[in-house]
Parts: sequence; C-alpha cells; structure tokens
Amino acid sequence: MALKDPFTDLDIKKQDAGFYENNSLPIALISKGIMVALVIWALVFPANANGTLGSWNSNILAVFNQFYIVIVGFFAFFLFVVAVLPSGRKVMGTPGEAPEFSNFSWFSMMFGAGLGVGLMVFATAEPLSLWGSNPVVVAGDVVGNTEESIKSAYRFTFAHYGFHAWSIYVVTGLSLAYYAYTRDMPLTIRSALTPLFGRLMNGALGHIVDVLGVVATILGVSVTIGFGVSQFIDGVYAITGMEWIMNMAGDVPAPSKVGLIAGLLAIMSLSIISAVSGVGRGVKYLSNLNLVLSLILLLTFVIFGSFLFAMTTYASALVDYIINFVSISFGSYGPQSAAEFAAAIPESAKPLADDLFAGATNAWGAWGGSVGFETFKSGLTGAAAELDEATLAAVYEAGNQGRQFGWQSGWTTFYWAWWIAFSPFVGLFLARISKGRSVREFIVGCVLCPALVCFAWMTILGGTAIDLELTGEAAGAITGASQTNQLFATLGQMISGSFLSIITIMCVILIMTFLVTSADSGILVMNTIMSGGSQETGIKHRIIWGVILTLVIASLILSASDGTNPMDAIKSAMIIGALPFTMVMGLMCVALAKALYNDSRREKAGSMGSQPAE
Repeated sequence: MALKDPFTDLDIKKQDAGFYENNSLPIALISKGIMVALVIWALVFPANANGTLGSWNSNILAVFNQFYIVIVGFFAFFLFVVAVLPSGRKVMGTPGEAPEFSNFSWFSMMFGAGLGVGLMVFATAEPLSLWGSNPVVVAGDVVGNTEESIKSAYRFTFAHYGFHAWSIYVVTGLSLAYYAYTRDMPLTIRSALTPLFGRLMNGALGHIVDVLGVVATILGVSVTIGFGVSQFIDGVYAITGMEWIMNMAGDVPAPSKVGLIAGLLAIMSLSIISAVSGVGRGVKYLSNLNLVLSLILLLTFVIFGSFLFAMTTYASALVDYIINFVSISFGSYGPQSAAEFAAAIPESAKPLADDLFAGATNAWGAWGGSVGFETFKSGLTGAAAELDEATLAAVYEAGNQGRQFGWQSGWTTFYWAWWIAFSPFVGLFLARISKGRSVREFIVGCVLCPALVCFAWMTILGGTAIDLELTGEAAGAITGASQTNQLFATLGQMISGSFLSIITIMCVILIMTFLVTSADSGILVMNTIMSGGSQETGIKHRIIWGVILTLVIASLILSASDGTNPMDAIKSAMIIGALPFTMVMGLMCVALAKALYNDSRREKAGSMGSQPAE
C-alpha cells in the first residue's frame, strides 16, 4: 500500500499591512498579553506574585518531578537511536548542499547560545555546591566537602551540563531543522507536530503551540540573563569597588536590586542593538569573540590552576557519569509524606515522628551548606535529641526518599526545566544555523562535542576551586562567596596583582558578550516564531521583544521581598512555563519518529518523489 504524501501545506495567516505586517496576530497578541500581564502583576502586587509563583512551583514539583526526570532521560535515548539508524545519514537540505557556516562559527554560536552564561556562573559554583551536597552525600554514603565526595559531585555536575542538557536542545532543534530543510516548511514550533496533527496546525492548536514556545523562551532566557547579570555586577564590583550596586548587609556582599536593574538595562540595551543587526553579523561575531575569550580564560586556569587535578577528575568523572547514565536518566523521586515517614521509623521514635520529620527529610544545604547525619543530629532538641545513635541513624535513613526528592527537585529538575524552557530558543537557533548538516552530524555535533567541552570547563575551573579548598589554601574564601562571585573568588586565590585585574576585566567582558549573545538570539527567535518562521524579521518587533524581555526580568527581580533571593520569582515562573512545553517536546519525538520511519519506507520503495513521506 502506497504511503500518502506528508502534510506540508502549513498556512500561518499573517497580517497583510499595518504594525503587525508579515506577523501572526494571534501569536503576537497572546504572547505579549501573557507577558504584559505577568509584568503588571509583579509590579502592582509584588508580594502576591512572588508568593503565588512560589506556591505553584512547589505544587508542580510535587506532582511532576518524576515526569521531568523520566522524559529528559527518554530524550537522550531517543536521539541515540535516531543517530545510529540509517536515517541519520539524511542531509537537512538539498542533496550535496554545503553547511551555511564553518565548523568553527557553527560551534561558537551553539556554545555561546546554549550554555555560555551558565558556564560562567556555574563553572565553579556547580562543582563546589555539589561537592558539599549531592544525592550520595544526602543518602549518607559519603561526607560532603571531602575527597570522597568529589566523584559524586562531578557525576551530577556532568549530568546537569552534559548529554542530557544538550539532548533537550537537540530534540527541538532537530525537529525544526528536519521539517524546514527537507520539507521546506516554516522554521517555527508548530511545524514539528504536523506529522501528528496535519492541518490542525493551521488553526488554534498551532497558535497555542507557538505561544507556548514563545512563553517558554522568554522565561528560560530570563533565568539565564538573571544569573548572568548578577555575576556581571559581581565582576563590576570586583573591578571598581562601587558599593551602591551591592547589598552589603548580608554575610557576604551580593548584588542589590538597584545593581541588578542597572546591569540589566545596560546588557539589554546592547542586546537590542545586536539583535537588529541579525544573526549573520551581530550574533556570529559576538559568538566568535566569546569562544576566543573563553579559551583565554580556560588557558589561564590551565597554567595557574590545578590542571593535573582537573584532568584526573575529568577522566574518572566521565567514566563514572557514563556508568551511572541510566540511573541518572530514570532514577526519579516523589515527595515523602509524614505518614510514610512515620511508618518507616523505629517504634521508639514514632511518638516523636512530627518532630523528626522535617530534619530527616531536609536535603539542604544543598546549595553550599553542610548536610548529612551529623547536621541532622545537631538540629534536634528536647526528647528527639535524647534518642540513641542507632535509632537516630534509622530515622535518618527512613527520611532518605524525602531528602532525595528535595535535592532532585531543587537541583536536577530545576536544570531540566531550565533547559526545556531554553530549548525553543536554542533549538530554533541551532536549526537556523545548521542547514546542510546531516541528522547524525547534527546530533553528534550538538550533543557530544559541546558536552565534552562543558565537562572540561567544569573540571578545570571547578576542579581548581575544589582543590584550593581541599588543600586549605583558600581557607573558605571560595565556598563562602556567593554563587555568582565564586569565579572571581577563585581567580583571587589563584593569581594576583595587575594580571588578576586584567583577567577580571576580561571575565566581565566575556560575561557581557555571553549575555548579549543569549539575549539577542532569544529576541531573534521570538520574532521568528511570531512571524511564522520567517528568518528576516522587522527591526521594530525585535526592539519591542527586547523591551518586553527586559520588563519581565526587572519586574520579577523587583517582586522579591527583602531578605530573599531576587532570582526566586524568575526561577519559579520558568519552571511553571516549562511544563506545557515539555509535553510538546514529547509529541515532537513521536512526530519525528513517524516522519523518519515513513521516509525510510518511501525511499526503500523507490517512490520518494520531491517530498519525504510523513
């Protein structure tokens, strides 16, 4: 039986004239309406917005934590299967077409857009934090901040920035590139679901899918820019000593709301200027500059840091990560109820179950504080503190599921949601720069290669920070710094004098260019979706989306109450916004599998024609 031709007649209605000429009015108005409503809510009712977003976030994690973990594991294994099948040889473009960008520029742009800011912020903060607390430490198998906890720290560092992270991006990017370059369909989110829903994608369902992509992009980019601006202000303070941009009231100086807003305005102004120049100029040149400056920073750590320690850690951690890949992919936890905990503890402790529950199921300080059995015991008071050692050990073991859920939902699920929210932006951007690449080249180039570089980055920078603390040279100066300041704290322990000043200034420039690259790429992507996949979008709309993105980040920062982390509201909004798009990504995998399978059948039958099969 002959296969029907695939549905490729995607008709996204656009305005013929006026302000929204060549743009989809429903996508534009709904997307902007959602974002404007969020901004007004956060500005007019900041306490309500902050509290409600936090509550929704907690509820979503309680219900969907395991879903997030398992579906990201599925993404990684799905791409592995696609890469090894014969369909991986298919070129995304006309036969014999050469790639649009050189390998160097291709890698530079995917690296800068995908994880540039995250690596600058978390290259030291991630390994250091996980060195003190990770699932192995939380379970009580090893003690945090010791030589024994280094291996497990890097196991989960590699998980958060490795093959899983890039698989999320590539699921979206491959789906978009495949339909755009083999079926000549618009480079927009709804195209990826046409094998499943056909012409339904021309109507309201298609609008909803594209709007979900825009909303996820804004919130994912907002988290990235929020962290990056915080580190940018830390760097400016290290250079200039300007206290007005910092909050000096805490244990350590941290960027103030005033400083964050000032930094945000500066960065976003540059981003909008870059965005209007287009991907072929602004993004390309900034991405190349990013990679060159990154290599200089990496070389500084290679020469002056703990390079031998880092490379030894790299090799052992990579093997450990691969060995534990399946358990990391699918080992998920749900919340532990007080009743479940009470039923699992010894009889002698049951009358005190309510007093013991919170401490035994508490996974924190997973963001850098101490955690473990001794910390649990030290926090007990009254009759609970008088229980014998064996009973307390059994109580602590009974709370392991709660601790594992708390840690996983606070670390791994946060990252999966972040990368998923970021994936419409990075995926569409990867698709935009990958015409002429084969499916297999796209998967290997965008999953394996950047992940291995991220691993090196994390071990060289983060390994140096750990080694300085492990040997006592840093004496707590690095672990005691704020997350976004730990890179500068590590540099301060590693080098000194005028060279330290030069490298610090270079880091601030690098952070700034990474931020500008991420923001202007995000602006271009949002306009691409709004224009129904057009790669040439109007300058005025790029400016408007840049302003909207700025207002979203600023309003959520301002909504934070005194004494709380200004990033909390942005993170909560991102996790909420990522959930619907996670489901869209699951459907993308089903649709792509269907398209690739039917393409293969049509090719074998020798009746491929001018278009591939659905």
